[in-house]
Amino acid sequence: MEIDRFVWYLKIHIIKEKGIHNMEYKLNGFQPKQALHFFEEISAIPRGSGNEAAVADYLVQFASARGLACIRDRANNVIIYEKGTHGGEDKPPVILQGHIDMVCEKVAGSTHDFTKDGIDIRIGPDGWATADGTTLGADDGAGAVAILAILDDADQPHPPIEAVFTAGEEIGFVGASQLDFSRLSARRMINLDSEDEGVACISCAGGMEYYFDTNIVREEKTGTLFQIEICGLLGGHSGSDIDLDRVNAIKLAGRIANHMIQHRDACIVDFSGGTKDNAIPREASCTVLLPTVLAELTEDDLLALIDSIQKEYASSEPDLKITVTRIDGRVVSALTRADSLRLIGAVLLAPNGVQRRDPTQNNFVITSLNLGILRVGANHIKFTFAPRSSIDSLQDATLEALQLTADTFGFETSTAGVYPGWEYVPNSVLRDTFCESYRSLFGDELRIEGIHAGLECGLFAENLPGLDAISVGPTLRNVHTPDEAFDLASNEKFFRLICDVLTRLAKEDR
Repeated sequence: MEIDRFVWYLKIHIIKEKGIHNMEYKLNGFQPKQALHFFEEISAIPRGSGNEAAVADYLVQFASARGLACIRDRANNVIIYEKGTHGGEDKPPVILQGHIDMVCEKVAGSTHDFTKDGIDIRIGPDGWATADGTTLGADDGAGAVAILAILDDADQPHPPIEAVFTAGEEIGFVGASQLDFSRLSARRMINLDSEDEGVACISCAGGMEYYFDTNIVREEKTGTLFQIEICGLLGGHSGSDIDLDRVNAIKLAGRIANHMIQHRDACIVDFSGGTKDNAIPREASCTVLLPTVLAELTEDDLLALIDSIQKEYASSEPDLKITVTRIDGRVVSALTRADSLRLIGAVLLAPNGVQRRDPTQNNFVITSLNLGILRVGANHIKFTFAPRSSIDSLQDATLEALQLTADTFGFETSTAGVYPGWEYVPNSVLRDTFCESYRSLFGDELRIEGIHAGLECGLFAENLPGLDAISVGPTLRNVHTPDEAFDLASNEKFFRLICDVLTRLAKEDR
């Protein structure tokens, strides 16, 4: 099918030099009919991980309005079925798959309520869509609405489609792990959750959530408080951005706190950082209590350390901000000295970041982990890590190192949300079709790569023997952060590619 060229207008907020103005934004070129309209609609629906009921309602209503068969399960996964069209009626069916939940991150001071508020989409003159101080949700809203646009287009040739919209992907593939795979007959699958146009993913790492837990004892103590606040770090996705060596706010706060509690009788009062196991922490805070007689000397020393840290990261983390608030003469409930030392010891010595690269594949990351969340409560400490690896034995080595760290500092360990990796398939009709299509449409070669991040393809491949899968998407940047951005020009190429591949599959004679 030849996709109609048209001009799409959307009244949205455009960021201009002197402020934000309502005006029409004009984008010439190929776009999925109604796709950006659908993106606007689902962006108005709160759909943070674990809160997908309303967007699942939307999908069911979408299917009902078009007379399409639909299944919704208790996890809020939705499957929509559409028969083959324009010659594709009797061809092998294909799964189109994306997830409907999004990571909910916002800048410090934002009043946005992800449980009630929709996303405020803004499109700049450069054709990049962002949000107002929050994550945008193009991960994976862009993929989900592309599926809707295809289902909505009666002129698009395609084989029978099983459109699978999963919930809870961002919190450990919760929806996909509960999906009834017997509802799927297809053994070809196009996952629409990648983040680089012109690149197709054909393998990914497996992973899990890994926890440290321990109870603590608090004592009433008097002294001077030093409250340390860290913000402005770049953060990022703990899989796709882990190779960038971005600063982990929890680790940095631990470094500063450790410098202070080397003084005798210093204790931790509070420590928290991060919001998602799979997001590199951008913010953290720590409160340390010191004997008042040491406050003056400690403050000078602390400020000198912070000045050094700011200089260390001036080029790589230009927006890093570390603030210190001193409060004298306070009576507080602080951790015991022993619990303070084991908390900071675990923060500093737990492995974090890239653990192994493959020098034969341009130093592609094989194994990593992310200390994503730390919470110190009234009587309890909890760490949340996200270890990943495409090699099981190396993942085992990471888990052994975590267990040793936990044992050393008296923490219990547990795991959740274990998901498998996705292995490369040597012979793939889908991969060949995508490569042929990309070459024909754009006169260039489609890059074929594995990724270190996790994809639901692993669970689908595990449950659908013989699955031929591929993952593609438009260009997204800084996902899982309030700087998330969606390149609309790349979305044009992405959608043209999907439509052309479906047309080829509808006409194939393999």
